[in-house]
Amino acid sequence: MREIHVIGIGAGDPDQLTLQAVKALKSTDVFFILDKGEEKDDLVRLRRYLLGEHCADGAYRVVEARDPARDRKASGADYSPAVGDWRSRRAEIYERLIADELGEEESGAFLVWGDPSLYDGTIGVLDEVLGRGAVAFTYDVVPGISSVSSLAAKHRTGLNRVARPVQITTGRRLADSGFPEGVDDVVVMLDARQTFLHYQGGDEGGGDIYIYWGAYIGTDDEILVSGPLDEVAPRIEALRAEARERKGWIMDTYLLRRHQE
Repeated sequence: MREIHVIGIGAGDPDQLTLQAVKALKSTDVFFILDKGEEKDDLVRLRRYLLGEHCADGAYRVVEARDPARDRKASGADYSPAVGDWRSRRAEIYERLIADELGEEESGAFLVWGDPSLYDGTIGVLDEVLGRGAVAFTYDVVPGISSVSSLAAKHRTGLNRVARPVQITTGRRLADSGFPEGVDDVVVMLDARQTFLHYQGGDEGGGDIYIYWGAYIGTDDEILVSGPLDEVAPRIEALRAEARERKGWIMDTYLLRRHQE
């Protein structure tokens, strides 16, 4: 039966590929890579670099397909249906790739940025493909080093403090609901709206919030900023705008910490 590996490849630093991931790479016959467009060619290049470093020439095939566009403007009640539609279109592509490009006794792999279990849809998409019943396969998941772990390591801080919780959320949820009740350490991902700016000064208590921010973590383009939110937020906003203009895209993550000790 066909076998699929979902391999976490870390947040951008090739040295953070785990030994388990390397073993999975070497046992794979076909690698499926979704092309996200010219602006994000460097994401494809990193994947090809990892294959060149760890897999023997001629021992594998690479099959590329174009990632379907997602409605990035959807919000409120329209957000979840828009994501669901995008995942279903991805599932159609995955189903075709596995059925047409992978032999019955071969193994294939999807190389997932960061960790497959943290704000990534690959596992859910594969489950949808299996649910359709048109193609049969088994799959396993190889964990990767997430941008959250890399962020904390780069800033030499922990995600939580003694006997206190930490919560990981999205910029959208933080904007809608604010700081979770009883939580003073919040990791924010997928924040195109720069929600941290809402906490500058005023009643939100920006003067009591410390931010650890990072973009393109682990890559040559890495940018790191930390400090009291009211002091560094304008700098982060400017750096983020410049980087996005230069590269055409940005991936950033940050930790907001109230009552910095």
